[in-house]
Amino acid sequence: MDIEKICTSVIKLNYQVKEYISAEQKKFSIDKVKSKGLHDFVSFVDTTSEKQIVSGLKKILPEAGFITEEGTETITKEDYNWIIDPLDGTTNFIHGLSPYAISIALMHREKIILGIVYEISLNECFYAWDGSPAYLNGKVIKVSDAAHIKDSLIATGFPYYDYSRMDSFMDSFDYFMKNSHGLRRLGSAATDLAYVACGRFDAFYEYGLQAWDVSAGAFIVQQAGGKVADYKQGNNYIFGKEIIASNANVFNEFASKINEFYDR
Repeated sequence: MDIEKICTSVIKLNYQVKEYISAEQKKFSIDKVKSKGLHDFVSFVDTTSEKQIVSGLKKILPEAGFITEEGTETITKEDYNWIIDPLDGTTNFIHGLSPYAISIALMHREKIILGIVYEISLNECFYAWDGSPAYLNGKVIKVSDAAHIKDSLIATGFPYYDYSRMDSFMDSFDYFMKNSHGLRRLGSAATDLAYVACGRFDAFYEYGLQAWDVSAGAFIVQQAGGKVADYKQGNNYIFGKEIIASNANVFNEFASKINEFYDR
């Protein structure tokens, strides 16, 4: 398998889908939105773009299965599976805000081997494949050199349906707000992770996420020299619904502090 060639083909597919999403944004009306649950929205743009992605990926790698956010394709395979979020940041999209992104990862058994995050509003494509560096629009990117939390700009995501850990979240929010360069909440976990990979953010944490939110971005962070884990510094961050990611320098301090707040 030529994984670099596959990555190039998927980037071209992303660009085509990005053109569709951008065109729809210009004429989009919020009354076209449906609710899947509390603060969990979907539009025809999500479902149509997912169908376009699935159709294109079937041509690129016919033997692969799919794990998709909108459920337009639900057949998983033993060896290869695509993990797809056709529009990460739907709430931003429906309100005319950025960022929002396409996130596509390829998993071989239990290992991610390719990741692409295409942030649409800035036309930025972050990507990597197994054995490669991480790239942004063709240029190699690396995580930041920040050494401590006090030197770091940290990203997070607000809980939007699972409020069971709100006390821990607010305690962590209070600490990082007072002991870092600041906190940011962009509304797209895939973009947050891509920004850690290129050094715009030094660290990121969030709970309540799904595999399609984090698979591609987490892989890109690792290929850019960063570290990724769940809140207990384990490896259950793809399906475990919680993730921390940072550069290698600040990781131990950052992970230890997250564990302190959430291990209660």
